[in-house]
Amino acid sequence: MPHARRHPPDALRICASNPWFASLPALERRRLLAAARPLRCARGEMLFRYGDAVDMRSDSQGGFYVLLHGVLKASTLNVEGREAIFVVLQPGNWFGELSVLDGTPRTHDVTAMEDSHLLNVPPTAFAGLMQRPTFARAITMLLAGRVRALYGLVQASTLHSTQGRIAYRLGRLAHGDATQAQASQRSVTVSQEALSMMLGITRQTLSRELHALADAGLLRLRYGRIDILQPEHPLFGEST
Repeated sequence: MPHARRHPPDALRICASNPWFASLPALERRRLLAAARPLRCARGEMLFRYGDAVDMRSDSQGGFYVLLHGVLKASTLNVEGREAIFVVLQPGNWFGELSVLDGTPRTHDVTAMEDSHLLNVPPTAFAGLMQRPTFARAITMLLAGRVRALYGLVQASTLHSTQGRIAYRLGRLAHGDATQAQASQRSVTVSQEALSMMLGITRQTLSRELHALADAGLLRLRYGRIDILQPEHPLFGEST
């Protein structure tokens, strides 16, 4: 299980880097952070699993989270044990709201890819915040962003070529994946193994298409990361 620790001194700065949190009125930001409790997950440790129940009467962990340091992945396994990564969570990302909104079990696993520090807003505290109209509306905007991102991924998977799907996913990762910040990074830190699991394709197919994109001058492949040389190109989703 995750272990408690002190709030990092840069918690507010990291949270403010997230567009959703930054859009909250100052009072709501203060109330949200005041309700949060620190915890940490070691590399390889699960924060929660698919099917985990959420006790809506709990005042301990199990609610709404923000990642402060480290990297998490939201994923699931099929019946054959093959992993599919839905999203990579980077510092500043808030997540876990769905199960504390409707009381249903978790829909995926969340695992630490590195030693990670988080804040957790327990279910009872989250329910109290939801009584505030401004915060409740902010949560609806967060969910709207999730749905919009999901539609984008579905569109990419159904209408784009394999190469287009790869480029689109890299474009999302450049914007922080779940965060989808306005400013994009030119370099995406991701292994080809993780990227292939996000896309549901083999490493061989991914490697072939990445090299084709590199030969076209759109990417530069490096160890453990990929540089996007033309982020404005429509393949990366900048124009969508």
